[in-house]
This record gives sequence, C-alpha cells and structure tokens, in this order.
Amino acid sequence: MAIRGPRLEFSVGAFLLLALASLLVLAVASTNQRFGVGGGDYVLKARFSQIGQLRKQAPVKVGGVTIGQVADIQLDPVKYDSIVTLALDGKFKDLPADTSAGIFTSGLLGESYIGLQPGGDPDVLKSGDEIAFTQPAVDLIQLVGKYMFSGGGNNNASESAPGTAPTKEEP
Repeated sequence: MAIRGPRLEFSVGAFLLLALASLLVLAVASTNQRFGVGGGDYVLKARFSQIGQLRKQAPVKVGGVTIGQVADIQLDPVKYDSIVTLALDGKFKDLPADTSAGIFTSGLLGESYIGLQPGGDPDVLKSGDEIAFTQPAVDLIQLVGKYMFSGGGNNNASESAPGTAPTKEEP
C-alpha cells in the first residue's frame, strides 16, 4: 500500500529539512567556524619577516590543539614586516610573556598555521600585546632550489669516483 496525500508531503518535507541541516553542519565543520563557543577573544600580535602561505582564519595551535585563528595580516610600512593578529579563545588568556610563535605547515603541502610554544615566565601576555619571539615560515620551494643548484652536498674535487673505494694515506 502506497503512502498518499499529506503523509507523503510531510515525509518528503522532513527528509529535505534533515538533508539541509546536515549540509549546514558539514559546511560549518569544514571551515572551523564557531557559533559563540567558548569565552571572549583574546588578541595578540606577532611580527614575522616571512609568512609564506599563511592566510586569515588559519588555525593557531598550542601542542597541536587549536586555540584560535589568524584574525588579520598587515604589512608594517616602516620595517616591511608582516604583523599578524591572533584571536585566541578567552580561556587561554594566561600565556606566559616569553611565549614564542612560529609558522608551520600541516604535512608537506598542507595548510599553514601558527604554533605557539608557551615559556616559563610568571608574567602573562595581556590582550593586545606583541609576541616577542617569532620564527618565520620556511619556504620549501626555496630550500629545494638551493639544494638542487648548489650541487646537493660536498663539492670537494678530491673525492673518489663513485663505485671506488677510498684510498688510505700512509703517514
């Protein structure tokens, strides 16, 4: 016996609403967005000489756990450094004053993120402070190019030919 009339329309409508809700959850989860979860934002700044492929909304992590995101990236017109603004969850507002920041990549060709390494200073960074110790991004393409065009190792002309045993000199 087939379902007809209002019961069929209700079933189709419920199915479509469930599918739409699932797509919304998937979209939010894939962009790492939060809907007011956690406390207020705690803002820090960090100055880098090279940011590589770092983008706004990139994750900020401590020990591999995401605690915030990159809120803004600006260029200092005097020193030509990149000033990165970090928006951290308010729960993590007690970072030591000697915390360091580095730009890293997830995997070989993954997304860039900022990794924070808390120090041991009893003083804490206040919202709006600048992180003093930073490590710029490593440009893998530049490193590979340097290695390839420099000969890939020791350029000593006195090395023996491949496949021959090195000779031992007598004293």
